[in-house]
This record gives sequence, C-alpha cells and structure tokens, in this order.
Amino acid sequence: MDRITKAARLMIVSDLDHTMVDHHDPENMSLLRFNALWESNYRHDSLLVFSTGRSPTLYKQLRKEKPMLTPDITIMSVGTEITYGSSMLPDDGWVKILNQKWDRNVVIEETSKFPELTLQAETEQRPHKVSFYVDKTEAQVVMKELSSRLEKRGLDVKLIYSGGMDLDVLPQGAGKGQALSYLLNKLKTEGTLPVNTLACGDSGNDAELFSIPDVYGVMVSNAQEELLQWHAENAKGYEVVKFYLFYERWRRGEAANCETYIASLKASCHSITDKARARQDPTATFVFPTGVEKTLHECIYAMKGCYGDQKGKQFRVWVDRVLSTPTGSNTWLVKFDKWELSGDERCCCVTTAKINAKGSGGASDGYTWVSVQQKWLEGYEKKDTSIWLF
Repeated sequence: MDRITKAARLMIVSDLDHTMVDHHDPENMSLLRFNALWESNYRHDSLLVFSTGRSPTLYKQLRKEKPMLTPDITIMSVGTEITYGSSMLPDDGWVKILNQKWDRNVVIEETSKFPELTLQAETEQRPHKVSFYVDKTEAQVVMKELSSRLEKRGLDVKLIYSGGMDLDVLPQGAGKGQALSYLLNKLKTEGTLPVNTLACGDSGNDAELFSIPDVYGVMVSNAQEELLQWHAENAKGYEVVKFYLFYERWRRGEAANCETYIASLKASCHSITDKARARQDPTATFVFPTGVEKTLHECIYAMKGCYGDQKGKQFRVWVDRVLSTPTGSNTWLVKFDKWELSGDERCCCVTTAKINAKGSGGASDGYTWVSVQQKWLEGYEKKDTSIWLF
C-alpha cells in the first residue's frame, strides 16, 4: 500500500467478469475506454480495486487475455484474499481474521457426502475457499442441509451461490462485502479513507458490496438472475428513494400534473377500514416532526395542491443512511434521514417508515406504505412548518 498516502477522491471497487470485462466485446472497446478515462482523470488521486471470484491463477490468466489496468488493490477468491500493488503483497491481517472458526478439512469431509456437489478445478480451491458446481434446481436444498451440518461441526461458514451453478464455501467473515468493509476500516485507521466509494457487480457474490454503509452501488444491466432476485428482495430502500425523487420533481413542477400519479400514490398507501378507525388503528398514518398526525391519504391530497410551489426556486430533497429491517414475512421497517433544502434553509428529519409487500407475490407485486413517523434531527429543525407534506 505504498501509494496510498492520502485519502482518495474516489475508490472504484469492480467485479471483473461481465462487469469490468465484457466477454462479448472481442475488440475490448468498452474496457479500453474505461482505461483511458481512468488514466487521464482518476489515476493520480483515486484508487482502483478489482474484486473477483477468480483465484489468483485465473485472475492472472485473465490479465494475459484482456487489456486490464493494474489495480491498486486486488480482492480475489470471493473476498478471501486481499493483495496490494503490482507485486500482489498479501494482507496478513485479513488471513488471521478468516482463520477464526474455519477448518478446511472438515468442510471437505462434510461436502463429500453430497453427490450433488462437483468440485471445481484445483486452481479454484484456496485456503479459505472450497468451490463446487451444483445445479440450480438442487442448490437451495443442498445449501440448507450443508449449512446445518457444518454448524453442528462447530464451524461458522458462509455459502455463496452465483452464476446459476457456482457454490463457494467460505469462512463466515469472508466474502466480497466483508473484504471491502475490512479494507475501508483499515484505510480509515490509517487516515486515508476515500471520499467516495463506488462498487460495481453483476452476480450473487457481488450483492454484499451493495450492503456496505456509505458505499454507492452499480448493478450492471446484464446482471444475473440471483442478483436481480436479491435486488427485488431488498428494494424497500429503493421505494423510499423513488418516492422522494418524484416528490422533489412534483414540488418543482417538473413532473406531469396528472391525476394518474396521485391515484397511484394513493394506491401505494395502506387503506384504513372503518373497523380500524373504530379501534383507532395506528396504521396508514403520517406523524409529522411537529407531533401532528394525519392519514397518508390526507398528506397526498395536500400534496396535490402544492404542485409547482417550488418552481424556479432552490429546492432539493434527498435521503441518506437508508436501512431496511424485516419485521415479518412481508413487512419491513425502513429508517432513513430525509433532507430538504429550500433557499438557504437546510432541515432534516429522522424518518421511520413501515412498508408491506403487496399480496402473496412479495416484492414482485410492489409495496404499500403503512405508516411514516418523523422526528427532527437535532440542529436541523425547519423554521417554517406551515407547508410540510412529507
């Protein structure tokens, strides 16, 4: 890490196959364009990290086949190996962490009892990674049983399925996400934490990268089925972001003033039945930071009358620190900071929203907002609360 002597302006953490490297581009034009952009505008003050499921052997083979840049840091073998610079010096601290509650011999012994598992090539078998092929029709059942058996043997492991065929058995503390988290903590301790970090990926073993706090994520358009499924199951935060993007555009008069949008918003809010009103059911409500409580439908109706009231003004809305937590099979609590900038005034609410999945289809059928509660973030109270809709 000789080159990392100050905080980078940007750190890009990218998967390789089908993300950084397009195997359907024989001329490598996309990769070469990225290389030129990076070297001309970013190399001098930014960090490039390759995060790949490939072992060092297959990683070096790819470098011979494709015009790849030399990264500052390489994370290989699904986050079980971290190396630095062109000489690929290993991170000994990471090795010590992965040794906890890990016994490779026990993993080999237990996995040999599953005829559904086929060992991958010897090059893909690493000190902290045992890799197999398994048909996707059998993967879930095998993973559940294998996880139970290894736990009974006293191991703390993680099973990662990706590409519709690859199953990796790793120490619980391993994985692309944990490796990135370790790396960020190390850089922070050394006073060189990047100003911004961007993670990019396309498969199931990249999902963890998008769960690290303060890391921006890019799921590429050719993402594989298991990553799309992960996104669908974790899209509650996206619902929040999507609404406030629309809300800002509505107040600025940039969205079409259409009854369809209002109807759609009402449909996305949990309805209160007469029976619920009679027992003062707290669902479908919005509790303002001032303590005033209204139904979500009342808030939407008020929003209808404020279309374009911020047109031509400096008005911005954004959310920060979005965290969703499941509270039931189809219910989540989503916590986030909602910021609003109006002129020179900046205010913020710590917000908790309860969201349900529609119907039995879960995430695929969309979500309904059940309740929202806001409290001022200390020091960022809004002075004029006469118009406060969401």
